[in-house]
Amino acid sequence: MRARSILLLLILSACATAPSSDPYRWLEGVDDPKALTWVAEQNERTRRSFTSMPGFAEMQQQALAALSSTSRVPNVEYHGRYLYNLWKDAAHPRGLYRRTTLDELRKASPAWTTVLDIDAMSKRDSKPWVLKSMTCLPPAERRCLVSLSAGGGDAVEIREFDSDALQFVEDGFSLPEAKSNIAWIDENAVFVGTDFGSGSRTESGYPRIVKRWQRGTPLSAAETLYEGATSSVSVSGRRIRTETGNIDLIEEGVSFWKRKRFLVESSTLRPLALPETALIEGGLRGRLVVALQEPWNDHAAGSVLLVDPKTMATELVVASTPATIVQTTAVSVTDQAILVPVLENVRGRLLRFKPGRAGERIAFPDHGALTVATTDDDSGNALVEFETFTDPPALYLVRNGSTVPEKILAQEPTFDGSRFEVLQQWATSKDGTRIPYFVVAAKGMKRDGSNPTHIFSYGGFRSSLTPSYSGSYESHYGAYGKLWLERGGVFVLANIRGGAEFGPSWHAAALKKNRSLAFEDFEAVADDLIRTRITTADRLGIEGRSNGGLLTLATMVRRPELYGAVISGAPLADMQRYHEMLAGASWIAEYGDPRIPAEWEYIREYSPYQNFRAGEDYPSLFVYASTRDDRVHPGHARKTVARLQDLGQEVWYFENVEGGHGGSSTNEQLAYRIALSYAHLWRELGR
Repeated sequence: MRARSILLLLILSACATAPSSDPYRWLEGVDDPKALTWVAEQNERTRRSFTSMPGFAEMQQQALAALSSTSRVPNVEYHGRYLYNLWKDAAHPRGLYRRTTLDELRKASPAWTTVLDIDAMSKRDSKPWVLKSMTCLPPAERRCLVSLSAGGGDAVEIREFDSDALQFVEDGFSLPEAKSNIAWIDENAVFVGTDFGSGSRTESGYPRIVKRWQRGTPLSAAETLYEGATSSVSVSGRRIRTETGNIDLIEEGVSFWKRKRFLVESSTLRPLALPETALIEGGLRGRLVVALQEPWNDHAAGSVLLVDPKTMATELVVASTPATIVQTTAVSVTDQAILVPVLENVRGRLLRFKPGRAGERIAFPDHGALTVATTDDDSGNALVEFETFTDPPALYLVRNGSTVPEKILAQEPTFDGSRFEVLQQWATSKDGTRIPYFVVAAKGMKRDGSNPTHIFSYGGFRSSLTPSYSGSYESHYGAYGKLWLERGGVFVLANIRGGAEFGPSWHAAALKKNRSLAFEDFEAVADDLIRTRITTADRLGIEGRSNGGLLTLATMVRRPELYGAVISGAPLADMQRYHEMLAGASWIAEYGDPRIPAEWEYIREYSPYQNFRAGEDYPSLFVYASTRDDRVHPGHARKTVARLQDLGQEVWYFENVEGGHGGSSTNEQLAYRIALSYAHLWRELGR
């Protein structure tokens, strides 16, 4: 009898993990001609329906005007004495990578020097180039490594660049298109992880091997330093530079949230006994700056420490408190100080710490969000961007010797923020946890249930959603103010569990088998908006991207009667096979492993694709994605649309031919997608 019971359990386990017949599997062929024909037909169907709506052309123009505002704050980064910026406008839709000095940036019309003309490069190479990054070798920062993506995906081509001569280095370091990582050791050597051939990549598609590559030698001759497990996420090397000595590290991401570290001593590796969940944010005077995600050696989760890599002696820099939450993923380090952003009830603050001195609070305005845009190692100065829901981004100079920031420049308003007020309200989730959310609405808003309301949320991967002039974590430069607020809409930002608004525990609370808590939090916010008479279900629209796209699809399936419209961007949807699709295996530590029967049991409870039901009345759905998204497979979005349409549901789809996981490469592409989203909301909620 016992043997028969064991056999039955094995059979049931096998059935639980075996993939069911999927008639839409063919849509996973990213560039399959049949799939692309289907995409083109869906795009045309959406274009015909949406662009014929009254006001669509005006919304598209208003979105483009916001994205192309000549006064918008440039996203700058220090390389040596210059500030670099990628600037997109009508004449340069793919962007001019340019540079200036801080003194010039202060002027009304700064003088910029073109470093790379991405449009000209695209035309010359017949490729839709997207500039992903440039990293330069300190302290001179003359030798740089430029990463270029054909279409905006995560796979990049890498070329060495001379920032003095403003040209690529002939016979310099270069890598063909791949998901690679590369980091300077010195002028003649780099750490490199790339596609070295069969067996050199992890199940997630990232480098499994890291090597030391000397200038003037072929990549095939590079010295192998470390090989990670195929089941790990990735392996990489880096040099942390400090005034009193460099620290070379190899890191193996054994999961999305855990890393093994090794000190590189010549060609010998020595394990570094840090918690696998800790983050290394940089170095200061020979010590590592470490942010804890769990308790360690009497230090609490949410603490920032200085750690001697030789002795492992620690010094506490700052710890989170119930009222002040350290943003452990946003710490910045210079040769002079450590800059630590914190949140107080999801409102941004900035603290600065110097060795041997008490922390200083930088005097930014209240009720907003701030981002350390870039730092200057030599001076210790920082440029910090500050914004609120109704005040456009402004760039401040924070001098190393001052706690009073100096405003350098600010974007002109895209909409009249004085007409609106921002409220922070709290909902109670199913388990009793209080969930904060922001409401942006016209002053004197009537609570009679008549207000079209748009909730944006995410709820995963330690991503904190803070007050934003974009109404999103994307840079929309206030477009939502024109397309939504000024037309009579109410905007809501929901700070559900899975993010990091209240520290590492806020994220950990919604991991794996507890994922449903994030969905319950979101539903609690929706219920509270209805309870407080801000809106009603038929006037409530929801939006999320990536993990947030999973959120909106899952909650739509759980409680379709709660919403009048749904937007899902670049979503995960087929959670039975997500680990097999592009980078999906790297997220197993977040969601769980569907190959394990016990974990599939809780995943399948919410996996949207497996739970779409015939005969259900789902709210109208708009889904968007990118063909060139090599992170979240566009097959998730395609199969969702095809299946729901075959079930007789109203579903609209737009797939941009490029743009990567961000979904767009140019302002024009993004403006079109933004207009589609708000047109969908107005058509469904404004009736």
